[in-house]
Amino acid sequence: MKDKRAIQKIKSEIEKGIGFAKCKKCGCMKETLENLLASLPSIQIEESSDLIQNVNAWLKEMESVKYPCLGCEYCFPAVAMNILSESFPESVENKSLSCNFVVEEQIWPPTPGEYFAFCEGPTCSVAVSTLASVEIAEKLAKLKPEGLCIVGKTETENIGIDKVIKNVITNPAIRFLIIAGKDPHGHYSGKTLLALSKNGIDKDMKVIDSPGRRPILKNVSASEVEYFRQQIRVIDMIGCEDTKKIIAQINEISKEAFSTCECEECYESISLAKISTIPKILAGEPNNLKMDKAGYFVIIPSFQKKTIVVEHYAYDNKLLHIIEGKDAPSIYSTIIENGWITELSHAAYLGRELARVELGLKYGFKYIQDKAPGKAEENIG
Repeated sequence: MKDKRAIQKIKSEIEKGIGFAKCKKCGCMKETLENLLASLPSIQIEESSDLIQNVNAWLKEMESVKYPCLGCEYCFPAVAMNILSESFPESVENKSLSCNFVVEEQIWPPTPGEYFAFCEGPTCSVAVSTLASVEIAEKLAKLKPEGLCIVGKTETENIGIDKVIKNVITNPAIRFLIIAGKDPHGHYSGKTLLALSKNGIDKDMKVIDSPGRRPILKNVSASEVEYFRQQIRVIDMIGCEDTKKIIAQINEISKEAFSTCECEECYESISLAKISTIPKILAGEPNNLKMDKAGYFVIIPSFQKKTIVVEHYAYDNKLLHIIEGKDAPSIYSTIIENGWITELSHAAYLGRELARVELGLKYGFKYIQDKAPGKAEENIG
């Protein structure tokens, strides 16, 4: 009976999620469905077989993945996988998406993200993660309480925490990390940070005893994790969205930090953590576009109909197709799906121009199609 209820809960969570357009484009949902297909056959109950049929149908509803994870406050696939892991641990097969990010060298904070950074001096000893409560981070950033060094959201239990680790251990002034706000259901980034601080990681870089769906740290090293655990004291304020209480805590612990280290020599004596980095490639000027054997495109905004018309021509100027749509994604998706573009540089150019004409329609400014870099594009006019 318990196993049946677990399967029913999993089905209920996925049914709710698949009803959202964003879930149909999310790697979280796609990965969960694939993991369910791999795991369910070993669960020998009738409900499991029925769920497999549902999963196959849901996979057909999925669209091209646009993002590996959105870090939603409530993540339906993450909750479903947590139920599967808790109820049938021997059956779960975890397949991970590739999740990497760029570390910028010699800049603090070294990893890009949606955060507010203030200072690097010895008096700024507190970092704050507001988890899924983005608006709390914005309020704290405007108030800029003394002692606050950096504040931002942390919505996922893997990439989000990777970035927290990189950013705090590369600033020797930071001694405390307050975690406040709503903990995202399924991901549980807040509880994962607490588990990381208390228990560390196992040999597979998985945070020990984390309730998160996929608490595997892929962008930090074991030594970086250990540096984080030694340098940072994590303060649990999960669930608190009262900025006054958070500021009071910042004031209290920042005074504590400064009272134990009254001079800059103390700050300067702390060894700076060395973190692993990914080489940064500087973008250069585009080279000339290759001629696309599939032809060229002329983009025409229709302000009256609020639509975009794209004419597809062969290089002898013969009109091949006319594509009409209300937004850039629907048009370029149609062109790609039909094989009417074959050069990546041409596809990038077309995407840029479609985005420009879409903005023109939205805000009412005149659109003139740019020439492709390095050539007289497409007999426009």
